Amino acid sequence: MTGTLVLAGTPIGDTEDAPPRLAAELLAADVIAAEDTRRLRRLTTALGVHTTGRVVSYFEGNESARTPELAEALEGGARVLLVTDAGMPSVSDPGYRLVAAAVERGVKVTAVPGPSAVLTALAVSGLPVDRFCFEGFLPRKAGERTGRLKEVAAERRTLVYFEAPHRLADALAAMAEVFGPERRGAVCRELTKTYEEVRRGPLGELAEWAAEGVRGEITIVVAGAPEPGPADLGPEELVRRVRVREEAGERRKEAIAGVAAAAGVPKREVFDAVVAAKNAERGDSRAGK
Repeated sequence: MTGTLVLAGTPIGDTEDAPPRLAAELLAADVIAAEDTRRLRRLTTALGVHTTGRVVSYFEGNESARTPELAEALEGGARVLLVTDAGMPSVSDPGYRLVAAAVERGVKVTAVPGPSAVLTALAVSGLPVDRFCFEGFLPRKAGERTGRLKEVAAERRTLVYFEAPHRLADALAAMAEVFGPERRGAVCRELTKTYEEVRRGPLGELAEWAAEGVRGEITIVVAGAPEPGPADLGPEELVRRVRVREEAGERRKEAIAGVAAAAGVPKREVFDAVVAAKNAERGDSRAGK
């Protein structure tokens, strides 16, 4: 018989948030794959658990190499428990490769539901929660980061991001530039910890605040794109939206049709705005010569 892979959610801050089943699974595991074995020891100490299973490290640097070893243990009947530093495994953390390997081998995969920074930040943000999408970490390089943001500039669902504290100011400034400085957002810092803070406001203001320096674990929540009526959109905004779609890879004809449909205006109106903007750019170019 094959074993079982258990994905266990761990506290994102306060250890008292650990799910009740976590202690039992730690005791029952034949193998515990931990993103950081030192953090695992601190967690088991806090829970008063003395594990007997073999503990191995499983982090970004060795995930590819160690997955076959753990998959083999699962095929041999082992109960493998996967834990990361905080939250649910595989959500911007190691885990996906092992889950995929287990599924491919017909191994049972189950989970111990637990805390999630994504859902916690979304719930306390004060922004719409009926529809949302998780975008993980933004690219480190400025150009790639801007490109990624432009891909979702017209997304109407609430957006959730993780970000490192030393990159927070740049990320918020890029969001303010691409999404607009008045788009609402929330920066959730140190969730469930002693110095928990949720800073809410327009992206432009949040970027100014973050420029002074922010510490701790960060989750950013951003309101989705508004749904303005035709009267709310001028030619400049229509052109901007077409360009965002083009930069994301759409052909101009498709971009114009998409913007028109989203804004509730005739395609001809969007087309005329794009042509007028192009003619204006050509005029400025000739004047410069």
